[in-house]
Amino acid sequence: MENANRKPAKLFFLFAGICVIAIPFIIFSALSLNSQEREGAASQTQNLDFDHNGSVVFNAYDDTTGIYMDGNSTARTLDLYYSLRQYPGSPPYISHDLADEKGDAYECLSCHARGGFTQSMNRFAPVTPHPQHTYCFQCHVKPLTEDLFVKNEWYSVMPPRLGRSALPGGPPPIAHDIQMRENCIACHVGPGAVTVIRVEHPMRGNCRQCHVPAVAKGIFKRAPQSEK
Repeated sequence: MENANRKPAKLFFLFAGICVIAIPFIIFSALSLNSQEREGAASQTQNLDFDHNGSVVFNAYDDTTGIYMDGNSTARTLDLYYSLRQYPGSPPYISHDLADEKGDAYECLSCHARGGFTQSMNRFAPVTPHPQHTYCFQCHVKPLTEDLFVKNEWYSVMPPRLGRSALPGGPPPIAHDIQMRENCIACHVGPGAVTVIRVEHPMRGNCRQCHVPAVAKGIFKRAPQSEK
């Protein structure tokens, strides 16, 4: 019984001895680093992504073709844009054939990753907002019929209202969720974009430096200060 009681005590003293030996070495190594090494070690643990995955926008800008970025003609309208979706924000259905005249299946990202001109369709392919997701048919489908499987009372919701800038000429807030729509170029740049929501300064890249998500549900009111 006495030996059983001694075992935890031995483990405790062994642990304490290791700490006494190790702590001075840790302190000495930390103090021996120069300022540049300390700054480098600290920066490795920091999240330098200042724009909530804003690197996606910069990478998309570099990957998108120049002819698409410089294009300024489009036939797309907001009505067409929303007609391809069950509701604002939902993935659009595929509005074209899935194979060419020879029967070879199209590769979605061959056109929609960089926004090139599609000769067979005689139009620019809109850029996808999430090229990192390659299994497109998981969300985007090709309708086979316009008939309803079961009659229902489904109706869509109103699309977000455009504008709403705080001041005349100010940057409007982002009127939709950002998840799965991190790449602003997809809807707001190039000839594949709808004219009314197309920006004229895509080269600025960091869109959320000026445009912020509209998350407020009501007008901000300052609480009255208590009288002293």
